[in-house]
Amino acid sequence: MYFNSKGKEEVSYDAIVVGSGISGGWAAKELTEKGLKTLVLDRGRDIKHGQYPTANLDTWDVPNNGKMSEKEMMDYQKQGRTGYTVSHFTKDMWVKDTEHPYSETKRFDWIRGYHVGGRSLLWGRQSYRWSDIDFTANAKEGIAVDWPIRYADIEPWYDYVESFVGISGEALGLKQLPDSKFQPAMELNCVEKHTQEKIAKAYNDRILTVGRVAHITKQGGHNGRGTCQYRNRCMRGCPHGAYFSSNSSTLPAAEKTGNMTLRPHSVVHSIIFDDKTQKATGVRVIDAETMETHEFYAKIIFLNASALNSAWVLMNSTSERFPDGMGNDSGELGHNVMDHHFQIGARAEYDGFQDMYYKGRRPNGIFVPRFRNIDKATRQKDFLRGYGYQGGGNRQSWWRPAEAAKYGAGFKNELVQPGNWTMSLHGFGECLPYHENKMTLDHSKKDKWGLPTINMDVEWKENEMAMRKDMKISAAEMLEAAGMKNVKEFENPCFPGLGIHEMGTARMGRDPKTSVLNKWNQVHAAKNVFVTDGACMTSAANQNPSLTYMALTARAANYAVDQLKKNNL
Repeated sequence: MYFNSKGKEEVSYDAIVVGSGISGGWAAKELTEKGLKTLVLDRGRDIKHGQYPTANLDTWDVPNNGKMSEKEMMDYQKQGRTGYTVSHFTKDMWVKDTEHPYSETKRFDWIRGYHVGGRSLLWGRQSYRWSDIDFTANAKEGIAVDWPIRYADIEPWYDYVESFVGISGEALGLKQLPDSKFQPAMELNCVEKHTQEKIAKAYNDRILTVGRVAHITKQGGHNGRGTCQYRNRCMRGCPHGAYFSSNSSTLPAAEKTGNMTLRPHSVVHSIIFDDKTQKATGVRVIDAETMETHEFYAKIIFLNASALNSAWVLMNSTSERFPDGMGNDSGELGHNVMDHHFQIGARAEYDGFQDMYYKGRRPNGIFVPRFRNIDKATRQKDFLRGYGYQGGGNRQSWWRPAEAAKYGAGFKNELVQPGNWTMSLHGFGECLPYHENKMTLDHSKKDKWGLPTINMDVEWKENEMAMRKDMKISAAEMLEAAGMKNVKEFENPCFPGLGIHEMGTARMGRDPKTSVLNKWNQVHAAKNVFVTDGACMTSAANQNPSLTYMALTARAANYAVDQLKKNNL
């Protein structure tokens, strides 16, 4: 039984947005700026921009230089096994696995942050447009289903969101990686510039550039945000607002309109559907602190809880019309889980530039755009799609003598002398959409709110494994071409989820029989429900996807408001 302490009219809005991360923040901004009274629901605590408690702390300000004890890490068994830093600086940004359990048929590293702003406070900020190659690949290769949109449909929306976000980078004019509206690019260091020049001379199909990141590098505009201070403490929250997050950018813009109501500690577990009107009428919520149940009502609903959680809400929203989950007429809901595979490449040393160092802590690396399977000349016989490289150059630091087990005067002298330059290339590859890669609801295992948990059954397959071989070989070849020494290939364990780019659980498509969403991100059979986070993706490309989520969200919100005004929703 669900109840409200207030009358229905007082808990009714024009729109409800579920989730306040990268896509949810954009939904909130666009809907409120277009005049809709909007309720934004987030399952975690509120975090206001600028109120980031560890943003200015140093290692001596926290216990054990920030490192968590084995006992403390017992709460973060799955978050901690990934190698990502769960520390005294960031522990409040990651969920405790003991409080938010999930199970695995096959290992899946689900990395989560449940708070207002979500993973927009934690992301790597790499921001790349997709190209028409990415939107047409499924159709050309007969893989899964065709995207219902093309690059031309989303291009103006890339322009739109980039003007607000601020993307620093270098224009290259590549068809496989369209240029953005750029802020000034961050600077490559000397060994990266050297590698860039050598690769350009050795190859006619490979380019090294600086990463394209959502960082303000030129003052002016952008909602009063400051410029990057090169502290590289981004995961603690940026008090300057230099990198894009919901907390520093879209949510303040939404709040400024006076049309947003933000309700944290709100666990949305299902959507209310009216079988008579064939429309969603609202959402059901459990208050995370009081355990009270509530219902909120709206004309349109945007699901932006992240790919797995948005699918979870749809799967848990059963009714007479949708016995297998809202919008699941195709049977594809929860299937086609994708992520990017990485943890593979090569690293090397360079003898030169002994008189040079770098200044600041650049929160960014290099990027080598995809160069495989772009045209006939680059077609590969062993795998479809492609990959890019991230990474960078660094000079070995003071800890080097300790590793070499030196002692005495020689040890002291080396403490103040930097070591050799190193250069690394880390591959990031595309995963194909496979129906059998899926999530399911486990009703036998409940969470602390009595709700079913998720079971993950996802794996890399033959195409990804063949691609990985090439990723490793090509990285070593490029470093050798750059005149590096001690070139060593590497491959570390990498399981789905580790890329933190989960996608595909409620894919877009042209046919309701094979997809969950249409070209406007609407649920086919519930037109006033929109899903614009990673769940909507029909393929994965090899580029980081967050910029595409933003553009799709702005596009869908514009359409939703237009259709609402025409009484079509």
